[in-house]
Amino acid sequence: MRSSRSLAVLCLTVLLSIHGGWGFYLPGVAPEDFQRGDELKVKVNKLTSIKTQLPYSYYSLPFCLPEKIIDSAENLGEVLRGDRIENSPYVFKMREPQLCNVLCRIILDAKTSKEFKEKIDDEYRVNMILDNLPLVVPVERLDHDPTPIYQLGFHVGVKGQYMNTKEERHFIYNHLSFVVKYHKDIQSDSARIVGFEVKPFSVRHEYEGDWNEKNRLKTCDPHAKQLVTNSNNPQEVEDNKEIIFTYDVDFQESPVKWASRWDTYLLMSDDQIHWFSIVNSLMIVLFLSGMVAMIMLRTLYRDISRYNELETQEEAQEETGWKLVHGDVFRPPVNSDLLCVYVGTGVQFFGMILVTMIFAVLGFLSPSNRGSLMTVMLLLWVFMGLFAGYASTRLFKMFKGLEWKRIALRTALMFPATVFAVFFVLNALIWGQKSSGAVPFGTMFALVVLWFGISVPLIFVGGYVGFKKPAIEDPVKTNKIPRQIPEQAWYMNPVFSILIGGILPFGAVFIELFFILTSIWLNQFYYIFGFLFIVFIILLITCAEITIVLCYFQLCSEDYLWWWRSYLTAGSSALYLFLYAAFYFFTKLEITKPVSGMLYFGYMLIASYAFFVLTGTIGFYACLWFTRLIYSSVKID
Repeated sequence: MRSSRSLAVLCLTVLLSIHGGWGFYLPGVAPEDFQRGDELKVKVNKLTSIKTQLPYSYYSLPFCLPEKIIDSAENLGEVLRGDRIENSPYVFKMREPQLCNVLCRIILDAKTSKEFKEKIDDEYRVNMILDNLPLVVPVERLDHDPTPIYQLGFHVGVKGQYMNTKEERHFIYNHLSFVVKYHKDIQSDSARIVGFEVKPFSVRHEYEGDWNEKNRLKTCDPHAKQLVTNSNNPQEVEDNKEIIFTYDVDFQESPVKWASRWDTYLLMSDDQIHWFSIVNSLMIVLFLSGMVAMIMLRTLYRDISRYNELETQEEAQEETGWKLVHGDVFRPPVNSDLLCVYVGTGVQFFGMILVTMIFAVLGFLSPSNRGSLMTVMLLLWVFMGLFAGYASTRLFKMFKGLEWKRIALRTALMFPATVFAVFFVLNALIWGQKSSGAVPFGTMFALVVLWFGISVPLIFVGGYVGFKKPAIEDPVKTNKIPRQIPEQAWYMNPVFSILIGGILPFGAVFIELFFILTSIWLNQFYYIFGFLFIVFIILLITCAEITIVLCYFQLCSEDYLWWWRSYLTAGSSALYLFLYAAFYFFTKLEITKPVSGMLYFGYMLIASYAFFVLTGTIGFYACLWFTRLIYSSVKID
């Protein structure tokens, strides 16, 4: 069933991604107006835990079941995120409060008791949705700020001591007190939902006689005004224990308009964004970049003027510096085929990220659209294969290569195959844990079809066009015999130079990286795409400038092997990104299971690899432009 739906997703991906993105706060559909008494159906989503990072479907635990479980249609991004949206037995009536509704009664056996205890130990949270709004739990601030903090979902239960006993026990939250906030239209009686909150309670319900759904609960009786407001007698999770699930729902009118209802959700993080610190760091990077650019321009202008003023051959022979290697600077590098492939892949990444950023800044990718960001990124990656093929074969022809189809094929397969192999292994681990985060076979097949059915042909089309273009001519001729490279100073050692070059690009993004990692691994929304776009531009400038500076120093020391070093200099920032991810894992996360740790480092390895390809390509093109510029500016006999 899920496999066939995933195949249908392949055909409708473009429509779904467009359908879900028009407007920053809009959820992709027109706001729905509800009249008094209209039926509101609550949907349930996956169970999530920041301790395990393994999602499970809601009905993997023996919660109360509806008459028939119906899966909601999900886009490609939602399936990859592990979302499993289904209907639930929770049904409200618009603006009609309900008290002490009995949902169902279950008897725990050894198996179900163990399952509940394991989920409580791992701090799993239940996620629900009403009118596309996720359920949140309001938590009071410690600094006495009247504005509460909102946390996504409520815990399955809690673990603690009871009745002065030292032994810790497991208690389940079996009573939910819902609050639905609505904004009422002044001119009509209709209303729109703008908030969905809950306060969970654990209470051991009591009743007289044998169990009957019509029995009045002593612990929750609306007629006797005995409502659940505390958990003095919590419901323990034990074998052969009965659990009665109940809920209340209250409706509160809110001044928040429907278009602004996501404001609360987008400001859920307890950690304040230190805007001053971030902007200050960016200003420092900009200032350093500006200073470097000014120094480079003045130094280069002096070099070019001095070289062009030399009148005799003897004077030219006495000169040292970057002009002396003009006969070797454009000699094709070792393993040039691999460099072409990496550059083409980097162009593909750059195009995907740039267009995604523009869409996000313009408001086309709202956080209210679950999975839209990932869906659009996958689509853009596929379609940017056209530019990847063009860039790789264009560079290959500049290196006097002939077999462009081989380069196009390697560009189409190398990076995606590596990522797919790691992803497949990680998915097998998730599947082994029986998690809903495991990507179904149908979705896997859809990804392969997108890869081989669209991306690969586009790369070959781009490769054909790029190879048919006239070859890029070098500004100077290359000597037949390579020039001997003199012994280099210790600070110009390739490894040292490359590692130093990656520090500044990483410094431009590491503060923003903290918030991105927090949104991914701590289940928080990331929404400041405008600021992220600025950081991305800063990253481009920093990668380009630091690579140009180090390339200039390298050429001045008469080392003309700059092709791969320019790529690795900017790309080495990915090493610092992975090291920071490891630091974040040990200092901010509470992951204890080996599988969860493997998932974290596996996915961060993929992210670092992608970051390496992106930044390396930026550095390479900056250095290529720089070398062509300076050697075309001097007179060479």
